[in-house]
Amino acid sequence: MPTLLIFHEVDDVEHWLKSPKREEVFGPLGITVRTFTDPAKSQRVGLIAEVPDLDAFQRVMASAEAAEAMKYDGVRPDTILMLVEP
Repeated sequence: MPTLLIFHEVDDVEHWLKSPKREEVFGPLGITVRTFTDPAKSQRVGLIAEVPDLDAFQRVMASAEAAEAMKYDGVRPDTILMLVEP
């Protein structure tokens, strides 16, 4: 199962942390995530995601549903950096 490390910036860290959208989008795919915040109190956040099917993950990330969830969560899409564990 691939493990992803994902960093990005958000408009409101507290809103992002409380949002149900990660579970709504990723839960049905069996993806589990752990959330992280920057201790320096910046708008940078991160996730460790355990992804059973990387192709399905990439499809959902390219979907309108994911775009709407990111918009709701205040994710700044141009700041996303994703790393895959080899």
